[in-house]
Amino acid sequence: MNGSLFVNFPFIVVALLLALGFYTIGFKRNLIKVIIGVEILEGAVNMFIVALGYVKGGYAPIYTQAPQEAVGKMVLPTPQALTLTSIVIGVAVTALMLAFAVNIYRHYGTLDVTRVRRLRG
Repeated sequence: MNGSLFVNFPFIVVALLLALGFYTIGFKRNLIKVIIGVEILEGAVNMFIVALGYVKGGYAPIYTQAPQEAVGKMVLPTPQALTLTSIVIGVAVTALMLAFAVNIYRHYGTLDVTRVRRLRG
């Protein structure tokens, strides 16, 4: 019982981060808090992708002097590459969202989502 908790711990953390991110996006009115919620979701998805590629006792795929028995125990490099790509794209998307938030604040004078919707006219 206790061993299965440690095996599933990354997935439990991912589920908690997903719940926190969705809560923040759904129930917060401030645009900056919504952007933080999107970033929490992005981190949860990246953690999930890396956790899927984990192999217990595995070797890094760039390790060239791996012993013969390590051939079947290599950690998958594809999830790690996808996560790095996702991080780079996430930084650009975050910068764009923050730029939109700054422009909305300059135009409407508020970051409250409900007030911006009412002012849209």
